[in-house]
Amino acid sequence: MAQVHQMTDIGAFGNMGSQYTLTYRSDDDFDLDKIFNCGQCFRWSKDSDGSYIGAANGHAARVSKNGNIITVSGTGMPDENHWREYFDMDVVYSEIRKSVSNCEYMQEASDFGAGIRILKQDKWEALCSFIFSQCNNITRITNIIEKFCTLYGRPIAFENGVVYDFPKPETVAGLTSEDLAPLKSGYRAPYVIAAAKEIAEGRMDLEKVSRLPTDEALAELKKLPGVGNKVANCVLLFGLGKREAFPIDVWMKRALQENFPPDFDPAVFGQHGGIAQQYIFYYARSKGTENK
Repeated sequence: MAQVHQMTDIGAFGNMGSQYTLTYRSDDDFDLDKIFNCGQCFRWSKDSDGSYIGAANGHAARVSKNGNIITVSGTGMPDENHWREYFDMDVVYSEIRKSVSNCEYMQEASDFGAGIRILKQDKWEALCSFIFSQCNNITRITNIIEKFCTLYGRPIAFENGVVYDFPKPETVAGLTSEDLAPLKSGYRAPYVIAAAKEIAEGRMDLEKVSRLPTDEALAELKKLPGVGNKVANCVLLFGLGKREAFPIDVWMKRALQENFPPDFDPAVFGQHGGIAQQYIFYYARSKGTENK
């Protein structure tokens, strides 16, 4: 929950026709590499100049950081609060890092992960992405989703090329496993289609689910085929705004076993459990990759 306006819009330039450029002032808790590579999203790619190109909620953009200035440029001006909300710009992450640093390991993890922010992703995109993520690594998930969007997403004219929007559930509901065969997503394809049908046909309303208490929302998501605890908690955290959700995958299990007591309860982090989880996950995965 935002306490102060940590980031402030400092201008809108080049807003001629459908082109726009927005700038925001940030502090040190905004690191594009960590935000886009901590395992929470799979739709942003790094350009040679260090900026990132991607799409969120139907809008393509290029995002860069120079000093404490964040610049977002794109085509077709979104709602004025779109990027502020997407990047969680009104939350003071430096204070959250202090609050979750309740032991030496958490101090190390939160220091290492400083700059991570939880993105406000589209609910359906988060659900679909994390169904694809099961028993997969980040590189492979990214490739699957890129192909998925290229095949079935709406093209968005951007700069001198095209960025594809995330496919709508109504589109995916009409597909077959054979249609998704080019993705090479294996057993996950039928689960994605089944989830799309539940949403497109009105049996699952993710907006309503997001307004339920966290434990009830978790139970609702797990009614979908192929959605277990890990996927459901990822959707809660990254799509439904449930910041206390604490996804546990292989990396997390290992980190918890090696650095926390057997009776560890994520509830100790309170409403910031999901942010603490990201610090742990990013730290454990980065150190594990280095060791390999």
